[in-house]
Amino acid sequence: MMDKELKREIMLDHYNHPNNKQTVEDDSYRSVHNASESCIDDITVYMKASEDHIEDVKFDGVGCTICTASTDIMCDLVTGKSFEEAKAIIQEYYNMVDDKPFDEDALEEANAFDTLYQQANRIKCGTIGIHAIEELINEFEQ
Repeated sequence: MMDKELKREIMLDHYNHPNNKQTVEDDSYRSVHNASESCIDDITVYMKASEDHIEDVKFDGVGCTICTASTDIMCDLVTGKSFEEAKAIIQEYYNMVDDKPFDEDALEEANAFDTLYQQANRIKCGTIGIHAIEELINEFEQ
């Protein structure tokens, strides 16, 4: 379990300097737009994938710290993974934010959100980008 200061550092780093935040204007990417009714979160997630694995994931838009950081971290975690591996990572993340047993090793920096379940009003912020990634995986699989 991470200490509070490390969690804060990870979140702020991914918020202030996201690795994957950029608009994508490339037809080989598919996109999903998600917005929250209760927060400033309004993002579009872009994914490029081959037959069975994720080649790249980017996002753009406006998001609070939790939205931006969680989306950026999940982009890092699923890029290069097969659809099955990515879905397993996403499920571990959902287990974590639902306060269910989860595999800490699978989530790496996403473990910074391990107490998100204690703030019910922030769970949407921490999952809006992840839902978009999951939706894109499902689109590519069909």
